[in-house]
Amino acid sequence: MPLDNSLFEQALKQFDSSQRILVACHLRPDGDAIGSLLGLGLALRSWGKQVQMVCEDGVPSSCRHLDGSMEIRRKAEGEFDLVCLVDCSDLERAGSVLGNRQRVEINIDHHPTNLNFADLNLVDVQAVATTEIIVELLSQWEVTITPPIATALLTGLVTDTIGFRTSNVKPSTLQMAAHLMERGADLATLYRRALVDRSFEAMRLWGAGLSRLERNGRLLWTTLTLDDRKAARYPGRDDADLINVLSTVEDADITIIFVEQSKERVKVSWRAQPGFDVSKIAVSLGGGGHTAAAGAEIQGSMQEVQATILELTRSLLNGGQHV
Repeated sequence: MPLDNSLFEQALKQFDSSQRILVACHLRPDGDAIGSLLGLGLALRSWGKQVQMVCEDGVPSSCRHLDGSMEIRRKAEGEFDLVCLVDCSDLERAGSVLGNRQRVEINIDHHPTNLNFADLNLVDVQAVATTEIIVELLSQWEVTITPPIATALLTGLVTDTIGFRTSNVKPSTLQMAAHLMERGADLATLYRRALVDRSFEAMRLWGAGLSRLERNGRLLWTTLTLDDRKAARYPGRDDADLINVLSTVEDADITIIFVEQSKERVKVSWRAQPGFDVSKIAVSLGGGGHTAAAGAEIQGSMQEVQATILELTRSLLNGGQHV
């Protein structure tokens, strides 16, 4: 069900009564995280608010063309009247940007695994992206959506739906995209920058992952190590979106990518075809996400984590958690 208008009204009152506002998103940010961060942050600034936009891992290359992206910090500084997390299903996903502060006033997200950790939770699991909720939020407030704000918000819609091709895309999703285009967002450019263009370093990283691609029945997986990242000179800690490429392999029901974060910590990402809920595995391991796209960061060596995850996922494929 859509969020009740009273929640938007409560958020409006809290933002209106605050002057110094921190808006932060999750680690290893995607287009929806950065789009939400910029869309909301720039809108609040247009209101005359002092806003810090923070992401511990910085801005990925696919989003650096967005207006305001250079103002996103890796660490929060100073005191704040209000903290808002966007596209975060739990506090750990934000990393260390909050420091010792545990209280979050507003949480805006669309993940079904969201823990509703804030004083006010604007969580709509029917939304295709967190930016969809922010568009609704700004519409309720009658905030002017400028071209930079529209561009950031459309980036979230484009990336989280992988170019409007996920099963949760609705007519209203395309209507919202048209609305943002009318306000200055260039869909063709955003689509190319977010989903088509890749850096030379990302391609080299893909090569490492593709070279060790494995398959067992309808399960597909690969790994990316710290050495791969170093050899490719890839600056991020993510998979350079390789998981969404692998998920297009025919006859694979579930795809997994293991990305080494340190010698004893591995980021695991799943993609699944309709009928399999990989979020249950992710949640059981301290992660989260969606039915068909989930992730978790797990303590252990690459070998240990891979053995555990492959066993759990094979159980899912064999009917243990078929939906």
